[in-house]
Amino acid sequence: MIQIEHLSKTYDGASKHHALIDVDLTIEDGDIFGIIGESGAGKSTLVRCINLLERPTSGRIVIDGEDVTGYSGKQLLELRSSIGMIFQNFSLFQQRTVLKNVTFPLELVHEKREHREKRAYELLELVGLTEKAKSYPSQLSGGQQQRVAIARALANNPRVMLCDEATSALDTRTTISILKLLKDINEELGVTMVVITHSLAVAEKICNKIAVIDKGRIVETGETAAVFSNPQSAVTRELLGSDYLPGDFDGSAGTSASGTDARGRSASTILADAIDAASNPFVNAGRPEVHASTSEGKPAGRRVK
Repeated sequence: MIQIEHLSKTYDGASKHHALIDVDLTIEDGDIFGIIGESGAGKSTLVRCINLLERPTSGRIVIDGEDVTGYSGKQLLELRSSIGMIFQNFSLFQQRTVLKNVTFPLELVHEKREHREKRAYELLELVGLTEKAKSYPSQLSGGQQQRVAIARALANNPRVMLCDEATSALDTRTTISILKLLKDINEELGVTMVVITHSLAVAEKICNKIAVIDKGRIVETGETAAVFSNPQSAVTRELLGSDYLPGDFDGSAGTSASGTDARGRSASTILADAIDAASNPFVNAGRPEVHASTSEGKPAGRRVK
């Protein structure tokens, strides 16, 4: 369990910027917990405070009953090795092969080479990229690069995975594929996930709970279905009422300037319907292009416990 208690983060400068203000959240083991809000609301700052990439100005972060807020040195390294993180821009080492990208976290904790490579191949099988082990990131598609980043984040068997806009740089079909993979990992490996996203469709389809953040404050939290069906805050209602983001779907969804397609569906609904279709083998019969198990239309491989 992750408990965030009265967390604040202030950046000093010509004028102080209060990025987080008195944030309280509880994330249960096994949750896929979404944090949504507009750009600049404090989403990324909050997730970076969880693994102490950002040091909070005040408040506490308690993980499995331990206050980790003041960790440093060896304690901090051990904490970060138990928390995987994936980013919008993948953050892969371009000069390393796929295999060596995945082994990197294990090198930091001085695992033997044989164990590092064995673990890396297991994870590449999990994400459906075994055949790309000797390739370099520049030779991969965006979806494949994010799969490598996911494999790397799992290298140390983390308890928690932080996903900072993990699908924002991907097209709709690849987004479906990555969401399916993340959900499989959560269900089969029991990894708790904190998902930062501006996409309401992503939050609705993958997250069992969400928190809405605005100007550094949590304005609403609860079960995803309850929040979406009966939003209590004006900010949430505004987000739900303006979920169309021009360019998100590259025009492929056929949306109009008003944010709806010919059937009157919003962009959020279009993506939600696409994710449903990708998860339904009857809908997908004879349509491999929408299968979500992999970005290349190949089986994702066996699951690694």
